[in-house]
Amino acid sequence: MTTSLKIRSPSTTPLVASPRYEDDVYGWVEHQVALLKAGRLSEIDADNIAEELSDVGRDQYNRLESALRVLMLHLLKWDHQATHRSRSWVRSIEVQRKQIARLLRENPSLKPRIPEATREAYDDARGGAAFETSLAEANFPTDCPYDWSVITTRFVEFDDQRSPKD
Repeated sequence: MTTSLKIRSPSTTPLVASPRYEDDVYGWVEHQVALLKAGRLSEIDADNIAEELSDVGRDQYNRLESALRVLMLHLLKWDHQATHRSRSWVRSIEVQRKQIARLLRENPSLKPRIPEATREAYDDARGGAAFETSLAEANFPTDCPYDWSVITTRFVEFDDQRSPKD
């Protein structure tokens, strides 16, 4: 199977002057996109483009860590305050699991960073669980007690008759 690349010749269409990155990020982005689409690679702001692309990757990692933090916060509360369980906790766990699955489906290169994200998220979840439950942080394990299977699939269900199940 052969694939051919279409190489466009650089456009000679003049573009308006680029806003400075420091003054107008949105205008700068629009201008950089126009330069790239026009094939005017010698005019792009490569350093700031590289920084922005790096930020995009960091944002995806941060979204994964955030979803893990919220999910583990609710798992910790579920495990340590059975009398306070609620449907909103169940829903939050479900939503965060879907978010994590979507992020990993859309960004498969994040998968090797799951252990790191889990460790970092758990540390924050542990502190959050202590604060939200008014229990001492020492009541929660120092290291994450949940393996990936528990984080992503452990069933939790709330019975309206106040008999929580898991």
